[in-house]
Amino acid sequence: MSKVDTSGTWTAISINPPNLEGLSTDNVKWGIPAGSGKSGYLFAGGTVDVLLDGTEFTLGTLTHQNFPIQGMPQNQFEVHLSARVVFEDQVPHDFSFRFQHNETPNVGPNPEDIVDLPTRVSPETVTIDNTEYAVVITGFKQGGQIVTRFISPENAANSADLVAVLARTGQPDVQITNVRFKGEVKRTQADEFVEVVNRGTAPADISGWVLGADDAGQDFTFPAGTVLLPGQRIRIYTNQVHAEWGGYTYASGRPIWNDRGDAAKLRDTQGTLASEYRYGTAATP
Repeated sequence: MSKVDTSGTWTAISINPPNLEGLSTDNVKWGIPAGSGKSGYLFAGGTVDVLLDGTEFTLGTLTHQNFPIQGMPQNQFEVHLSARVVFEDQVPHDFSFRFQHNETPNVGPNPEDIVDLPTRVSPETVTIDNTEYAVVITGFKQGGQIVTRFISPENAANSADLVAVLARTGQPDVQITNVRFKGEVKRTQADEFVEVVNRGTAPADISGWVLGADDAGQDFTFPAGTVLLPGQRIRIYTNQVHAEWGGYTYASGRPIWNDRGDAAKLRDTQGTLASEYRYGTAATP
């Protein structure tokens, strides 16, 4: 594969808000303005490279127009997107996703709205070279960082790229995608982490899998019942617990990852190497 063109339209909303407009377009809006204007979502596509090896790409940019409104029947609801991808043969394929919108009170300690993806795999597929693929959204890229939830501050139009992969249907694909090997916490570097993503379209049971660098004291074994859903992204911290990233930690009082460079390795229960990520001076050119 090479370059594709993406675009999108908003097809439905799970509630009936006042002043709804823009369905079947790239910008849906609703609500009785209490200030700057209506709230809503804008989707902007583009031309991107898409590979079949699990490489992440930008499906498009999601903008939440988060302005104070009145008269919403409920605070949590879904907004449905149809993302169109036009491949090299110029045949368009539509892939649908549901975004869960969490409208928070405009006053309080956390007034920002939150956008989640309850299901990250498109139910529609495309066949390429006799192999069936689906689009899997693996995160929101916001402020240069890929995150699991899109946080949208009040009184602004806030944007995040939708990071996705084209993945074979019916298969998991667990990969290390990042190593933060130099933490900011002095001495202990407790905020170091390794990021792991299931880039596949099926759940992955990684109970008993081992993350490490083949060095003594660097092994983390995933506990029983650890299942990564399609598109799910987790982090294993050196000595911090972040529930939003799965809550995994080495609970180590000293740094785990080499400040100069090394390789993080993920092995399954048979000891077979499932993923390797080289970082720092050891990174692959």
